[in-house]
Amino acid sequence: MEGENTKPKILIFGGTGYLGKYMVKASVASGHKTFVYARPVTQNSRTSKVEIHKEFQGIGVTIIEGELDEHEKIVSILKEVDVVISTVAYPQFLDQLKIVRAIKVAGNIKRFLPSEFGCEEDRVRPLPPFEACLEKKRIVRRAIEAAQIPYTFVSANLCGAYFVNVLLRPSESHDDVVVYGSGEAKAVFNYEEDIAKCTIKVINDPRTCNRIVIYRPQASIISQLELISLWEQKTGWSFKRVHVSEEELVKLSETLPPPEDIPISIIHSALAKGDLMNFELGEDDIEASMLYPDFKFTTIDQLLDIFLIDPPKPARTAFE
Repeated sequence: MEGENTKPKILIFGGTGYLGKYMVKASVASGHKTFVYARPVTQNSRTSKVEIHKEFQGIGVTIIEGELDEHEKIVSILKEVDVVISTVAYPQFLDQLKIVRAIKVAGNIKRFLPSEFGCEEDRVRPLPPFEACLEKKRIVRRAIEAAQIPYTFVSANLCGAYFVNVLLRPSESHDDVVVYGSGEAKAVFNYEEDIAKCTIKVINDPRTCNRIVIYRPQASIISQLELISLWEQKTGWSFKRVHVSEEELVKLSETLPPPEDIPISIIHSALAKGDLMNFELGEDDIEASMLYPDFKFTTIDQLLDIFLIDPPKPARTAFE
């Protein structure tokens, strides 16, 4: 068994954000010395940010406060670690080019995982607002490849708890649910804890170096209508289905002001069109549940049970 002192040290950018918090906790739980590079806490910082800093310090995380344009500071920190994971939000996607440059200068990083963790952006072409978002990710991918930095690109599809909250609104009292498109397209809902735990396995696996890893376990695949029916079975409630057509979603993507046009474009791609499942995985593709057959991904059924017992709070994704 790998000793603690031989485990790679991990630096996480965006570690106080939605997915980043899961990633930090998974890293610590796996025995890695974990560092988080985060914006400084100030008098104007939200209480939640102050609390997450205290929580991280309580579990042994080293927090380095700074901005992404502090090149020399980042280079010096990089020289103390082995692996870099970025979970920065949309507004900072292109700022990751600063991380790429710092990694190139440091010269010691064994693996870099940029902020992806969604759809496989090189295989989908969604509506323009979401396409512009994905193009920023592609720019970062190409820069990493050009710099010849060892990487793994993770396509984790949908964050399961986040989208269960979006679709089923379990924290609200209501008698209807919105169905996007026909509701029959399949999507991949992966529980955030699993995304993080599996990513920590990926970072030190030679099979995933300079590869794309897609998280598409069979038990995480479900349509909107199937998800609603399963929730009705578990709760004993009955919901009126209110359909929003693909045409209406396209119109909304064209008329909503930025950045409000991005979430609706994501919903059109992932839920109405089924883009997450619109391509076959071939022999050259790496799928996480096949790569790690002993790793038990949370099933959709189990995820909904979590919402019955200790429901994850609704969250918002930062697009501005």
